[in-house]
Amino acid sequence: MGDYDSRPDTWQHIHTVRGLLGETITEMMRRAQQHDQSKLADPERATFDEYTPKLKASTYGSGEYKGFLAGMRVALDHHYAVNSHHPEHFEDGYAGMSLLDVLEMLADWKAATLRHDDGDLDRSISINAERFGYGEEFERLLRTTARDMGWL
Repeated sequence: MGDYDSRPDTWQHIHTVRGLLGETITEMMRRAQQHDQSKLADPERATFDEYTPKLKASTYGSGEYKGFLAGMRVALDHHYAVNSHHPEHFEDGYAGMSLLDVLEMLADWKAATLRHDDGDLDRSISINAERFGYGEEFERLLRTTARDMGWL
């Protein structure tokens, strides 16, 4: 055994990772503060005033739900354009998202299930696999993260 003691290097590594995770937490806090602020003003607000009660009573992914989305198109197009936590924000859908976008999206989906009378995050993840075209690995990542967070 040589004279090298790895502990100082390990402590430096730990400190660096803590700092980098701190930057991530700061960014997630910024996103939490800014989340869906665009819904509070037109062109989105009037549409959400009309459709939020309708969506609450609908089943996510149903024909009725999809009809409501069609009626909300102008507001949703604006919403997706200014909010990167939606796959629709990106030309290449979910593949253009960062992990931070994905985490905010998953929290958004969980919150949305709480607003639907029959909301279910596990079912939403399955429906969205078809809606957004993501595969089994991404679906598993979403479910694992949701379970780790206690959302499933």
